[in-house]
Amino acid sequence: MSDIVKLKENVIYRIFGMDGKVLWGFVSVFLFMVGDGVEQAFLSKYIVQLGFSIEQSATVFSVYGITLTIASWLAGVLSQVWGTRRVMFLGFVIWVVFDVGFLLGLHDKNYALMLVMYGLRGFGYPLFAFSFIVWVTYRSQRSKLASAMGLFWFMFAGGIGFVGSYYPSFTLSIFGYMGTLWSAIAWILIGGVWGLLLVNDPPERTPRASKHAIREFTTGVTILWRQPRVTVGGIVRTINTAAWYGLVVIFPVFFTTSLHFTTSQWLQIWGDQSISNMVFNIIWGIVGDKIGWRNVIKWFGGLGCALTTLLYYYGPVALHHNFWMTVVIACLFGACVSAFVPLSALMPYLAPNERGAAMGVLNLGAGLSNFIGPVLVALFNQIFGLVGVVWAFAILYVISSFLTHFFLQPTREMAPAGTGSAQRDVDSIVT
Repeated sequence: MSDIVKLKENVIYRIFGMDGKVLWGFVSVFLFMVGDGVEQAFLSKYIVQLGFSIEQSATVFSVYGITLTIASWLAGVLSQVWGTRRVMFLGFVIWVVFDVGFLLGLHDKNYALMLVMYGLRGFGYPLFAFSFIVWVTYRSQRSKLASAMGLFWFMFAGGIGFVGSYYPSFTLSIFGYMGTLWSAIAWILIGGVWGLLLVNDPPERTPRASKHAIREFTTGVTILWRQPRVTVGGIVRTINTAAWYGLVVIFPVFFTTSLHFTTSQWLQIWGDQSISNMVFNIIWGIVGDKIGWRNVIKWFGGLGCALTTLLYYYGPVALHHNFWMTVVIACLFGACVSAFVPLSALMPYLAPNERGAAMGVLNLGAGLSNFIGPVLVALFNQIFGLVGVVWAFAILYVISSFLTHFFLQPTREMAPAGTGSAQRDVDSIVT
C-alpha cells in the first residue's frame, strides 16, 4: 500500500511539483470556497427583491470588497509572521461569526447590519485561502510553480464558482434563499476544520519574519515602491477578476429580467462558466510553464478577456434568449479569466527574498478586484447603463495586456536565490 501511495505522490510531484499533503490541503480550500460561493450568483438579486436598489446592493458588495482587500494583503504578511495554520484559523472563525450576523440582518431587512456584518465577513476567506497559497509557494518545485498555482485556482474556482453556483440552483426550490444561505455554514465548517487539521506545519520563515514582525509588516507596504514590477503585477491581478466580481452584481438582474432567463438557467450559466474557469486554471498553468508566463497572460488573459467581456453582453442580446450559445460564451469568458494564472507563479520571482510580501501584493490585487468590480458597476451603470459597464471592463483588460511589458521581463533580479540554473529557468518560462 505504501508503494502505491508513493507512486501517486510521485505522479503528483512530477505534474504539479508538490507532495500529496499539499494536494489534500487544496481540498480543504475547495470545500471552504463552496461555502463562500453559495450566495455569489443570487445574493445581489435577493437583496433587490427585499426592496433595496441595485446601487444599495452594489454598495454591500463594495464594502465587502474593501475588507476583503485588506485581508488579502494581510494574508501574505501574516503568513510570514504567524505561520499559515494560525492565519487560516483566524479566517475560519471570522467567516462563521460574521456570516451569522449578516444572515440575521438579512432576515430583518436591516440594511445597516447587513452592510457591517457582510463587510466584516470579508476578512474571512482571504485569510483562510490566501495564506494557504503562500505556503504553497514554499512547498512547490520552482519549475512547476505555475502548474501548482493552476491547481490552487482550480480548487478555488471549483468551490466558489462551480459547486457554489450549481448547489443553490438545486437548493433554492427546496430551502429558499435564506435556507440556502444558512446551509453554506456547513461547507465552511467541514472545509475549515479539515484544513486546520492538515496544515499543521508552518511555512519556511526567515529569522527576520519570526523575530521582527513589525519590520515584516513594513516590508509588506514598502515593497510597493521598492519593487515597481511587483506593484504592476498587483494592478494586473486587480484587473484580472474585476469583471467577474462586477458582472455578478448586475448580470443576474439583466439576464433574468431583460433577457428572460429563469434564475435556475442563470445559475447554470454561471456554473458552466466556472467549470470552464476551473479546467483552464490547470491548463493555462501547464501551458504557461511551456510557452512562457507572459505570453499566456498577455494574449489569452488580457486581450482574450477584453473580447469575451464584450461578447458576454452583445452575444446574448443578439441571440435572443439562446441558452446554449450563451453557455458557450460564458465558458469562453471563464477560460480567458483563468489565463492570468501564471501571474501567481511570477510574483515570487519578482521579489525572491520577500515572497510573503510579493504574494501579499498579489492577494491585495485579488481583493481589490472584489472592490473595484462592484464599484465600477455602481458608477458606470448609473451614468452609462450596462453597456458602459461592459466597455469599462473591456478597456481595463486591454490595459492589463499592455502592462505585461513593464514587469514580465526575464532579469537577473527575478531569479530566486540559488544556483545559476534558476536564472535559466526564469528565462525559459517567463518569456
